Amino acid sequence: MARRLPKQILILTGLLTTAGFSSGCMTAYKRSVGANTQTNFNRVFVSDFNLAWQSTLDALKSVRLDVTNREAGFLQTRWIDNTKEKNFTDGDGSTAPYMKAQYRFKVSVAKGVYHGKNAIKVTVQREQLASRDALDDFRPLESDTIEENTLLYRIGRIIQVRTRLAKLEEHLTNQAIKKAATEDAPPAATVPPEAPADLPPSPEAGGLEEI
Repeated sequence: MARRLPKQILILTGLLTTAGFSSGCMTAYKRSVGANTQTNFNRVFVSDFNLAWQSTLDALKSVRLDVTNREAGFLQTRWIDNTKEKNFTDGDGSTAPYMKAQYRFKVSVAKGVYHGKNAIKVTVQREQLASRDALDDFRPLESDTIEENTLLYRIGRIIQVRTRLAKLEEHLTNQAIKKAATEDAPPAATVPPEAPADLPPSPEAGGLEEI
């Protein structure tokens, strides 16, 4: 006789299946109507704004920037063509290839406080658009999160390296200042040693007569 599963397990399994199906349908619906399916990724770094801003620029130096607003802490790259890459990664032989695919990054650098220390929050958003037909409009595609996390990791590494170099430069500068101060100091005056009290006076001092 087959053993029947408890009623609670059957109900839980049904709820999980329904939730997964609803999530997939919602994502498909957003894509069909062209809604925003992008997700923001962010990390907090204990650093000052100038260092974090320059590190972000260095991390994006391989692409051309369309917007650079330092006062607002905002960067935006130009659209970058990745049609071949998307057809290679998304192609499964059952769907038509993309005729055109492109993406761009939006990065914000914001000041804040983290655990009582001055900190910077870097937020990255990657917009991916694609079209399968010449008459079809660009539609947003959901990101695989790899590019966003890679960019945040690169920014964090540059901040770490620059922080270490700044500390090393400060240490070397302090050593050079101390060395220069020691070399410029006047030499200490030399005092002749006193003669021991138990020695007899010299003839020149008149204490002894020459024989």
